[in-house]
This record gives sequence, C-alpha cells and structure tokens, in this order.
Amino acid sequence: MPLEGKNVLIITSNYGTEQDELQKPMADLRDAGTRVTVAAQEDDAVQTLVSDRRPGAVVQPDTTLAKATADEFDAVIVPGGTLNADQLRTDRDAQRLLSAFAEAGKPVAAVCHGPWLLVESGLVRDRELTSYPSLRSDLENAGGTWVDAEVVVDTSAGHTLITSRRPDDLDAFTAEIIRALG
Repeated sequence: MPLEGKNVLIITSNYGTEQDELQKPMADLRDAGTRVTVAAQEDDAVQTLVSDRRPGAVVQPDTTLAKATADEFDAVIVPGGTLNADQLRTDRDAQRLLSAFAEAGKPVAAVCHGPWLLVESGLVRDRELTSYPSLRSDLENAGGTWVDAEVVVDTSAGHTLITSRRPDDLDAFTAEIIRALG
C-alpha cells in the first residue's frame, strides 16, 4: 500500500454534502492504504445529497470538527454540496482546522462549493484555484485567480492547495491528493 500510515481528515456539515464528493475520495484513499476520518459539525449522522436535491447515503462521522486537530492528520479534504459548504464557511471549528493545516504546511483540498470555506479561512489570496463555476466571483473577490480546469494544484504559499470543480472531476482530484501525500 503506497500510502500506508497516512491519515486524511474529511470535514463536513451534517446535512447537504454532495454524496460522491464525500464517498469517492474516502474510498479511493482507503484503497490506497490511507486511514480516512470523517469529522462533522455534530456526532449525528451525515445526510448526503445527490446533485443538491435527492437524499443520498447516510454516513456516520468518526468525530466532530470541535474535537479534530490538524496534528493528527496529513491532509484535509472539504467536499462540496451547496448546503454543506454554506454551513461550513461560517463554522469557526472548520475555519480553525483549515488554517491549522495550512500553517503546518499540510495539503488542503476542496471540491465544488468547498472553496467557500477557503475564502472564509483566508487561504485564497494570491492562489490559483478552481471551483464550481458559480463561485468564480467569490474566489476572485477574495484575491484568488480562478481557472476552469478539472483540478488545480497550487504550491505557492507553503502548503499544497488542491481544488476541483465538480463530481465529474473526482478522479483527477483524488489522484492529486494521493500524489501530494506520496
């Protein structure tokens, strides 16, 4: 297993996370030998959605955002889903976690609407990144350079920032996370 001994944190709200953006990176990273921990706002189960509308899988979190620390993990992933991202962007624990990962020089990855949390955590200025297209103005207004690409990797600020646009880009997104952990 190429990533045996690596630990990745996926952070989420308890409602509205895009199902594939939580489950696919989790499965691919586990297949690569990584321990994956899901941290939610509360201990309650996470109700995912498919395309922001239909109920998806229910995922039991391993811990809460308040209990998780960057010291325990090698990277962090922020899945999208409009409702999920909108809740996380105002969550102080989620902001604290992303800032701590960045300050420790550890990879930070966000997909779809997940980059909203990057904005609120101060991790966008002078960075090149992508997102779901509707976030373009938000990211540019926060000082970032938005690129329309399936995955963007920016290593310019002391930590690797990996971003993708949508569920269709998850193979490239997860491949870059695995590369950053290798």
